[in-house]
Amino acid sequence: MLCSCVDLLDKQPANKFDAGSFFARESDLKLYSNGLINTALPDATDMALGEDRYTDICATKASKEMYWGSYSAAKASNWSTSTWSFPRRVAYMLDNMPRCKESVTEEVYKHYEAVARFWRAWITMKRIKVFGDCYFIDKVLMPTDTLELYSPRQDREEIFHKVTEDLEFACKNCLASGAGINDNSRIYINKYVALAYASRIFLYEGTYRKYHSVNPSTGRAWNGRYESSEDLLKLAEKYSKELVESNAFHLFTDYRSLFISSAIQPTEVIWGRTYSNELSVKHGVSFKYCSSTSSLLYSPTKEYVRMFLKTDGTPAEEAISVTQEFTDRDKRLTASVLAPGRTMKKNDGSDPDFLPNWNWTCGGYQWIKWVQLEETPMSGDTKSYNSIPIMRYAEVLLNYAEAAEELGHMDKSLWEKTIGELRRRGGVESIYPGDGNYVADQWLRDYYTQDVMHPVALSDNMLEIRRERVTELGMEGQSRYDDLMRWQLGDLIERRYNHQGWRGIYITQAEAASGINWNGTTYTISKSKKTSETNYKISGTDDGAWSLSEGTYGYLIYNYKLKWDDKMYLQPIAQSALNVNPDLGQNNGWQWQ
Repeated sequence: MLCSCVDLLDKQPANKFDAGSFFARESDLKLYSNGLINTALPDATDMALGEDRYTDICATKASKEMYWGSYSAAKASNWSTSTWSFPRRVAYMLDNMPRCKESVTEEVYKHYEAVARFWRAWITMKRIKVFGDCYFIDKVLMPTDTLELYSPRQDREEIFHKVTEDLEFACKNCLASGAGINDNSRIYINKYVALAYASRIFLYEGTYRKYHSVNPSTGRAWNGRYESSEDLLKLAEKYSKELVESNAFHLFTDYRSLFISSAIQPTEVIWGRTYSNELSVKHGVSFKYCSSTSSLLYSPTKEYVRMFLKTDGTPAEEAISVTQEFTDRDKRLTASVLAPGRTMKKNDGSDPDFLPNWNWTCGGYQWIKWVQLEETPMSGDTKSYNSIPIMRYAEVLLNYAEAAEELGHMDKSLWEKTIGELRRRGGVESIYPGDGNYVADQWLRDYYTQDVMHPVALSDNMLEIRRERVTELGMEGQSRYDDLMRWQLGDLIERRYNHQGWRGIYITQAEAASGINWNGTTYTISKSKKTSETNYKISGTDDGAWSLSEGTYGYLIYNYKLKWDDKMYLQPIAQSALNVNPDLGQNNGWQWQ
C-alpha cells in the first residue's frame, strides 16, 4: 500500500492532482499520510550505519571529509530543491486538508493535522541540525512567490518556536489508535511516537542552548525572544514523564534481540521499521559490518567499551586483555561487541565459534549490535532481515533522567525508575551516585572535562547519565553524534587517543610476544606480516597505520588524525545555493573557506 504512494509524492503535488477532488474523505488523508511515511521513514542504513560511526565510539578506516579540514562551501551539495521538497509536500497536505472537514469527525481531522505537523517538525529539525538558521515551510511556495523563495534564512529560535507549537499540537491530538493506525505495526505516527519525539527534541534544543553560548549560525548570543533553555528542558521532562506514566511501554528483557530479530518488539519499540526474510524485504547491514571490502572497517573503540560498568555497579579496569574484559560486565556490552564464547549459525546447521576477523575492524573489537550472526546475512549485501527500532522506550527513560537532572529534579526515586531500570536490564547493580557505596569514575570525569575545548562542571549524576546514553543507545542512528553536538563536545571526535587516532584493544606484554588466544585461535601483532584475519602489522604512526601505545605492547592505535573547529557544529551553506540567493548568508566560520 505504501509503495503505491511513491509516484504521488515524487512529483510536484500541485501538478499531480486536483486538491478539490482528492482531499475529500478520510481515506484520502490516510493515503497521503502513508505516502509521507514511505518517503521519510528512516531505514536500516539510517539507523544502523548513521552518524554515530563518525564519532569517538567507533573507529573507521577513513572518516568524513568534514573532519579533514579541507571541506568547504564550494564542495557542499546540501542545499537544493530536494532539500525542501518534503516540507512542501507536508505543507500541501495542511493547505488542502480543510476540504474534508465536513466528512470526518473533529477527532480524526485533528489527528491527521497532528500527523502532518509531526512531519513538519521532524523535517524542520533535521534541517536545523544541519544548517542552524534555515526555513520553516508553512505554505506551498509557488514560482511566483519570489519574496519567500529568495529571502534570508529565518532565525533558529523563531523556527524552533514553531517546531514547539507543532510538537505540542501533535502530542495533544495524535491518537494512540484508530484513524488508520494499524496497532500491529510500528511505522505509523501516533500519540506515543509524538511524545517520544518531543522528549528527544526538546532535550536536544534545551541542552544545545545551555552548552552553546552563541547561535553557531551567527556567532552571536541567543536572542531569547522565545522559549529559553529551561523552558525547553521542562517540556522534555513533561513529555517524557507523560509517556512513562502512560504505562504503554516497558523495557524488553533481551536487549540484543531488539536489534537482530525480524520481529519488532512492541513492548519497547515505539517507532520502527519492519524487514522480513519471508517477504524478501531486506537490507545489507550485517554484511557492511562483516566485510573487508564494502565498509569502512567499523570498530568499537576502547572508550566505548570502557563506558560499560561491571555487574556490581563499579567502573571497569582500563588496561586489561580483550579476552578478560568481558567478564562480569554489563550484558549490553556482550550484546553489542564480540566477546569470547559467541557462536554463529552456518547454512549447514552447525554453530561454530564466531571468531574476530581483524580484516573487518580497525581496532580489534568487532561490532555485533546490528549483526545477525548467521552465515547468509553476512555473506552479501541485501541479505539481512532484522527489523529496525527508530525510537525506543529506553531513550525516553534517558531523556527523562537527563532533563530532570538539568532542572535539579533528580532524586533516588526517579533514578531508580529511569537509569536503575536500564541498568537492571543489563544485569548491573543500580547504585545512586548519592549513596555511600557509589564509586566515582575519575576516568569518566576526565574524559568529559579535561583536554576538551569547552569544559563544564558536571555532577556525578550527569556523568552517569551520559555514560548510560552511550551504553544503551550507541550506534543507533545519530544518538551519540547528536549528544556530542548538543553538549558542545564535538572536539572529542578530533581528540580521541592523544589526538592521534582511535584506541582499540589492550595487548599485554605476554600477548604481544606470543599472541592472543581467543577460543583456541591465536591472534598476533608483528612488524613484518601483512595485516590479515588474525594479524595486525605494526608499522608506525602515519595515518592508516597501526601502532601500540607503549611501543612494543599496550593499546592498539589505528592512527588517523582529524581536525575540529567549532564551525563544524553546522555545515556550510552550499556555494551553489548562495550563487542563486546571496541573502541566505553563510554559517559563521565557513565564510572564509
